[in-house]
Formats: sequence, structure tokens, C-alpha cells
Amino acid sequence: MYRSQRLGLKYLTASTVMFGAMVAFGVLSSIYFIWPGFLLNVFNFNSAKIIHIDGLVIWLLMGFLGAIYWFLPQELEREVEGIALAEILFWVFCAAVAVVVVVFLFVQYGSATESSMWFINQGRKYVEAPRWAALGIVAVMGVFAYNVLGTAVKARKSTGILTVLMFDLIPLVVLYLDAFPEIRNMSQDLFWWWWLVHLWVEATWEVLIGCIMAWTLIHLVGASRRVVESWLYVEVALVLGTGILGLGHHYFWIGTPRYWFAIGGFFSALEPLPLLGMVVHAVYDAGSNHLRAANRPAFYWTLAEAFGNFIGGGVWGFMMTLPQINLYSHGTQWTASHGHFAFWGAYGCGVIAVLYLALEKSGEYDGLDGRAWKWSFALLNIGMLGMVGALLVAGMDQACYERAIGGSTWGAFLAMQGRPWFIEGMWTRFAFGLLFACGYAILVYDLLAARPREAAVSESIAAAGQ
Repeated sequence: MYRSQRLGLKYLTASTVMFGAMVAFGVLSSIYFIWPGFLLNVFNFNSAKIIHIDGLVIWLLMGFLGAIYWFLPQELEREVEGIALAEILFWVFCAAVAVVVVVFLFVQYGSATESSMWFINQGRKYVEAPRWAALGIVAVMGVFAYNVLGTAVKARKSTGILTVLMFDLIPLVVLYLDAFPEIRNMSQDLFWWWWLVHLWVEATWEVLIGCIMAWTLIHLVGASRRVVESWLYVEVALVLGTGILGLGHHYFWIGTPRYWFAIGGFFSALEPLPLLGMVVHAVYDAGSNHLRAANRPAFYWTLAEAFGNFIGGGVWGFMMTLPQINLYSHGTQWTASHGHFAFWGAYGCGVIAVLYLALEKSGEYDGLDGRAWKWSFALLNIGMLGMVGALLVAGMDQACYERAIGGSTWGAFLAMQGRPWFIEGMWTRFAFGLLFACGYAILVYDLLAARPREAAVSESIAAAGQ
């Protein structure tokens, strides 16, 4: 196994740990909606939410890095360039994440000074990490870009998937720089802030996961490279044509020109279509050629990723993205419903699929097709669907009662907290969140229970001898 593949497994392991932290603080955040005085003056809701959402970004980013470090040397048949530096930065990245979490847990907030922005919290939603940590992420992504580009240059060859990945590295690194500016005008700040939150996560990451799933399908079911690369090119075209224009649905209510209503409303829901087409076409092509996926966990998680991306990102997104609807749904639990479904379907399921595939292909583990993964698969997806449904019901009630009837007043907001559908929605979200957490625990058990292949072979020989 290449050194970079061992690094990929480390990143995937760290990603799984961060996934657990995200789940834990997600469950904690849901408790505040049921008992508002929970941990009063000890640990506030905003800090729990920050770790939950920032943990989401970090666990997925680590998963992406792990997947690419795993697939890249196989694609070019050589060790990744600069792997020693990448190994060092992995531990730096993990240490930095740990320090930031400790600061969020025990310091939480500081005074409105420059030192607070550098060492405690930048104060910008979804990119709250202190500035030193944000610089660390830029350094990690810069080395990652060097690893990919340098390896391709040294190998003096490329493939369609790798070419798309290399072009995607430019916005992947550059767009994150938008986390740093201090813009005092709120409308201007939000205008550019969405370039990071939307284009980095919803456009750049869509292409990134497209490359990862293309490699996954090739190694998992022996999919035709021509098929997956064709769909990947379609995805790039749609991201360029719709991902950037789809950014307009964030511009409805921040003082931008009215033409964003039409642009943002129309182009927002088309991004997930190519990835769905890629998976469906590749699976059909594999079936017609009598190819079978030996790694069933990876196969089922790949299917979950494709359809979860289409439904959670596409259908759920389009359901609330038209300005006529968004006027009432924006900022309600309806938005949270879409966010949970989209991130899980578009990215989370794909990272888990690669994790199972990498473990199996590493040649070091056996017993990956037991019963535990089925329970984990069921509980994680049922838990997510339950949370999504509960948040959708609560959000629709908010849109109707608090926004349309109540006129978005402070009194309507307070009255909404006592509405039966809202209360029941929050309890249901909490219950299904616990179910999701149980699914995560079984996932970890299944991964830890995977036996080293040498031990599995020895047991088989011993059983045959008896």
C-alpha cells in the first residue's frame, strides 16, 4: 500500500471521529429547543450549534482529503508528491481542530477586539474558527493542491477525472480566502460571505464529490471510465452554468437587485442531477455487463449518496428556493430540514462509502459484510429521514403561522414556540436524533470489529483443519 493511502486511511479515521463529535453536539443542540434553560450559564446553545455545524464542515473535508489521498496513487500508479509534508500537516490539522474545539467549549466568546478574532471566534456564521485556525486550513489545502498537481506533473499524465479535480482545486483554495475580510456593511458582508458558504460548499464540493464518486464506481463495480467521466463533464458544465447562478437564492433579502429573484429561483435545483445520472448509469452499465459489487456496504452507501443528493439537495432545495416561498420559509426549521438532508445525501453517505471501500481494498481487513453495517445503514438513514420530516413539519408551521399570518413579528415568533406542531416537531427531531446517534455508534462498532485479514485467514485455515 502507498504511503498516501495510509494517510488517506488516517484522514478517514479522523473524519469518523469528527462525525461523532458533530452528532453529539447536534443532539445537544436539539435539547435546547425542548428545554430552553438547559445548561443555563454553563454552555449556551450558540456554542453547541457552532461546534455542530463547524464539525460538519471539518468531518466532510477530512473525508474528502482521505478519499483523494487513497485514490490518487492508484490513478497515476505512483506515490503522491510531497507526501512527507502532507503527513506532518495531517497531525497539525488534527491538533488545530482539537484546540479550536477546546476554545469553543471553555472560552466560547471574547470581547469585540482583534485578538478575539485571532484566537477565539471570528464571529461570522459557519466560519467561526479563529483566524489562526483558518490560516491553518488554507495551509492544509495549499499542500493538498501541491500534492495533486505535483504528482500529475511528475507522472506526466492525467485522466479526465484528475483533470476536473485539478481545475476544481483553484476555487477550493481561493474561495476559502473569503473567510478573512472584515466588512462592516452587513449587506456587503453577506453578499461575499455567500460566495464561501454557497460556492465553496455547494458548487466546489459538488465537483469534488463527483470526482470521488467517479473513482468509487470504477473501483467498486468496475464502471466504465467513459461513462463516469462523461457525467462528470456534465456536472462541471451544470455547476458552471447553474451553481454560480444558483447562488442568487441567497441574495433575495439582503438588498441586492430584483433580477436575482428570477435567476436564483430558476437555477438553484439543477446541480445534483449529473451525480444521480452518473451513479444510475454506472450501476446499469455494470449490471448489463454482469458485474457485481463485492463490497455491499460501500455499494449501498453509494446508492444512498446519489439519491440522497438528488432528493435532499435538489427536491428539498427547490421546494423552498423560489422567492415566493422563500419569503416565508427563510430562516425557519424548513431551512434546517433542507440543510440536514442535503449535506447527508450529497456528502456524508459518499464519505462512508469510500471508508468501507478503502478498508476492503487496503487488503488488511475482512468481515466487512456482517450484520452490523445493515443496522447502521438503516438507523442512520431512518434517523436522518425522521429528523428531516420533523423539521419540515415544524418549519412549514412556522412559515404559515409565524411568517404569513403573524407577519414575522417578535410576538409571532414567541407565540410560535408554544404551537403544538412546533413542539411535537422538536421532540420528534430529538428522538430521531438519538436514533441517528445509535446508528453512528453501530457504524463505529462495525468498523472496529473488522478483523485484520491475516487473522481471518488463520481462523479459516484452523477451522478447515478441524
